[in-house]
Amino acid sequence: MMNDFTIRAMNTSDLEEVWAINQENVPAVGEESLEDLAKLFEECAIALVAEVSGKIAGFCMVLLPNADYGSPNYTYFCDRLDDFIYLDRVAVTAKWQGKGVGAALYREVEKLSEATWFALEVNTKPRNEGSLRFHAREGFVQMEELETRPGKMVSLMVKKLKG
Repeated sequence: MMNDFTIRAMNTSDLEEVWAINQENVPAVGEESLEDLAKLFEECAIALVAEVSGKIAGFCMVLLPNADYGSPNYTYFCDRLDDFIYLDRVAVTAKWQGKGVGAALYREVEKLSEATWFALEVNTKPRNEGSLRFHAREGFVQMEELETRPGKMVSLMVKKLKG
């Protein structure tokens, strides 16, 4: 499934392209302003892009516990786990979806992390069926399902990385 893409660390100069991919993937990922995405990038322990011929095909942004980030999903894991990485967002351009970019980004995050748990959430309302299937294949299991705001539900999921 591997194609001609490389995974590398995200740079500040990538943020406009990353933001465009983020916005293309709403509502599967949360909508953000470019400024808020830049602030999130500053908090990230791991931020990666998948690049194809000099163009970004996908990205992911990962936080450690105690980052300055107020997401209720992130706070959920902070309250329950000590040693984890939190995938705040991952998105791939439509052209590259289903071609192994997401899985390659996850492999690199797992390689770079020392954490016991890999934590994230997937929308269940509106239901993101493709993401739920992908994360089940990747070994993630649901800790809990929560309503984060009226009409929006998420599956809070973890995967054990070590220990």
